[in-house]
Amino acid sequence: MVSLRFLLCFLLVSSAYATIVSHDGRAITIDGHRRVLLSGSIHYPRSTPEMWPDLIRKGKEGGLDAIETYVFWNAHEPTRRQYDFSGKLDLIRFLKTIQDEGLYGVLRIGPYACAEWNYGGFPMWLHNMPGMVFRTTNKAFMDEMQNFTTMIVDMVKKENLFASQGGPIILAQIENEYGNVMGSYGESGKAYIKWCANMAQSLDVGVPWIMCQQNDAPQPMLNTCNGFYCDNFVPNNPNTPKMWTENWTGWFKQWGGKNPHRTTEDVAFSVARFFQRGGTFNNYYMYHGGTNFDRTAGGPYITTSYDYDAPLDEYGNLNQPKYGHLKQLHDVLHSMEKTLTYGNISTIDFGNSASATIYKTEEGSSCFFGNGNEISDATISFQGESYVVPAWSVTILLDCKNEAYNTAKITTQTSMMVKKPNEAEDIPSTLKWSWRPENMENFLLKGKGESTYRQLFDQKVVSNDQSDYLWYMTTIKFKKRDPFLGKSMSLLVNSTAHVLHAFVNGQHIGNQHAENGNFHYVFEKDVKFKSGRNVISLLSITVGLANYGAFFESKPAGITGPISIIGRNGDETIVKDLSAHKWSYKTGLNGFEHQLFRTESMSKWSVEGVPFNRTMTWYKATFKAPLGNNPVVVDLLGLGKGTAWVNGNNIGRYWPAFISSENGCSAKCNYRGAYHAEKCLTNCGEPTQRWYHVPRSFLNAEGDNTLVLFEEMGGNPTLVSFQTTRVGSVCANVYEKNIIELSCDRKPISAIKFASFGNPDGNCGTFERGTCESSNNTVDILTQECVGKEKCSIDVSTEKFGAPDCNGAARRLAVEAIC
Repeated sequence: MVSLRFLLCFLLVSSAYATIVSHDGRAITIDGHRRVLLSGSIHYPRSTPEMWPDLIRKGKEGGLDAIETYVFWNAHEPTRRQYDFSGKLDLIRFLKTIQDEGLYGVLRIGPYACAEWNYGGFPMWLHNMPGMVFRTTNKAFMDEMQNFTTMIVDMVKKENLFASQGGPIILAQIENEYGNVMGSYGESGKAYIKWCANMAQSLDVGVPWIMCQQNDAPQPMLNTCNGFYCDNFVPNNPNTPKMWTENWTGWFKQWGGKNPHRTTEDVAFSVARFFQRGGTFNNYYMYHGGTNFDRTAGGPYITTSYDYDAPLDEYGNLNQPKYGHLKQLHDVLHSMEKTLTYGNISTIDFGNSASATIYKTEEGSSCFFGNGNEISDATISFQGESYVVPAWSVTILLDCKNEAYNTAKITTQTSMMVKKPNEAEDIPSTLKWSWRPENMENFLLKGKGESTYRQLFDQKVVSNDQSDYLWYMTTIKFKKRDPFLGKSMSLLVNSTAHVLHAFVNGQHIGNQHAENGNFHYVFEKDVKFKSGRNVISLLSITVGLANYGAFFESKPAGITGPISIIGRNGDETIVKDLSAHKWSYKTGLNGFEHQLFRTESMSKWSVEGVPFNRTMTWYKATFKAPLGNNPVVVDLLGLGKGTAWVNGNNIGRYWPAFISSENGCSAKCNYRGAYHAEKCLTNCGEPTQRWYHVPRSFLNAEGDNTLVLFEEMGGNPTLVSFQTTRVGSVCANVYEKNIIELSCDRKPISAIKFASFGNPDGNCGTFERGTCESSNNTVDILTQECVGKEKCSIDVSTEKFGAPDCNGAARRLAVEAIC
């Protein structure tokens, strides 16, 4: 009887805290109320548990209602039925941190993630199971997918984290962007997606399931949109609200590529346009991109930085003005929640891509004036008033009379970030290095591996993705009078290795890497063979495995041949095919196996004659942690390609020697017109990534810290230095009748470098006075208002700055303050 009473009491308490999440054709409903929901993607393994509270708090302060994340199967189940939820993989801790901040959660279980994550999140053991085909009606795949999905759901249920249990999670996702590739799978693809829906629904999570980019998502799955723009998206069911699961705030970066940027004005335009046209759920992908630590970057060739030009930068700093301008939009949209979700909707088309959308309730009306024209501003006459809407922008009027927000008019500061030297070091530019070579004798001179086959295998099959590195080794014998030896000879390798190093008889004859998106290339180098035994050793290196596309698991990696020796003597050419030779394989490198990167490693290092530009070399140095609490980066300029560790923590692959092309960047970026990944690029002719994030939690605040580098291609470590990243200056360029707040991120403003009220020209760092200028000393006014303070608010008005005659044009305040 006691146990029955306890059970009844428990059920009553549980139901009292449960949140009922449902939906209708207008919106997601929470406890029966339609909601405007703004969400942001933060992937827990791309930061650290110590960073999570700050990132999530900044999301909340930026106006988010929810945090969205994928679940990364290969991180959690690297070996079949062996699980890892420790450290930055602690999914439950991350979800509870969201809950602690009072935000909702959106859990994208997938378990296919894409996400520019290694192999799209699939574990390699899955690929190597007999008869395996991903993402179709393959029994082995479906069994494993169901096992992992069920385990995640059970873990989350056990901690009462679904909203139906009183937790933060209001939505769950099964599969991911399958509609983009489903056609390649034929009828099996259609059957598979139905199976996914039924399997997910059977897990009884008590909140709606979503399927993104899946126009034929079976009921009760909610189909959603991903892209740069989703205002034209129409759900497949009248009872499904218009939802945007990935609003791409920027784009990812690849080795050899440039830095992509999506303008603040365009992101804001896309969101406002979406809500103008009936949307009620928007998620930013990414809100914080973070870092691809260790070997988690996908691709191939996704960089270690996953900054994504998101509202929070890679290190967690506010990316201004994007963060602030979107925060203002969120505040406006939240204030309209009831009108947007319950109001009657009417539209007026003014032509030339201009339109008005009116949301009307008994309490009042709110309006969106949209101008999709890429060139011309629009003048809209509405209810006896005239409104100018800039090209490619949306104006929001809460009362259909007064402009509350325009996507193209930024009234938030721009923060210019700078790198500062490590002040904890007396001479921060000179780290003291020790070194040791990678021990490759068994591979280069003996050709000795772990397994031998008369066949060339894909690297994924042999290495099981336990390492980036796989040795392919064979021995070839020539008799003294072999006709080959009298000819000019070369070694030819048809390669799908992302990077290839070739050795003959212990000598490094060259390396080559894939370029310009072509991951199938031919390596050929002249080589001298000797009579007797010769050892050919090929080191294949992967730089992130494919993560997207139909049957992406079958994309080759490694050396699948053919491999030949070419002999030439005048017009005579002889080809000796080595593909069916006896090949010996060895996964990984000696230094990785012996964990030379660990701080407590007992291996011997030399401080004498530290070499530069030497391939396959380990370097080690100690340093003091930079003072303060600003994010820490290590500048690896001068190095070639390799991996870096700080106190045994793998901070990711580095490749500063990979320089982006000189062409394709633009000094000024026009926000008007549809964005694409090649628009608004910077960093031409520079290393794709020079600075690498070192989270503060990786460092010892007191005492020494250890940096270990494994350098594959050869470089100069003497240029390596630790720095901190912080706000160096802040700028604003704001029309009158607005209030601008300047803030140096908890540091005092030290000086006003430039200030002008009138029609100043230029951008942050290059402001110039225009043709009309206030007679009042604008610099003096702002010096008095702001210098010495951590933040200051400025009323941009003629009362404060005077009234310069700008021939009727709107007056602006441009200011640059030094932090």
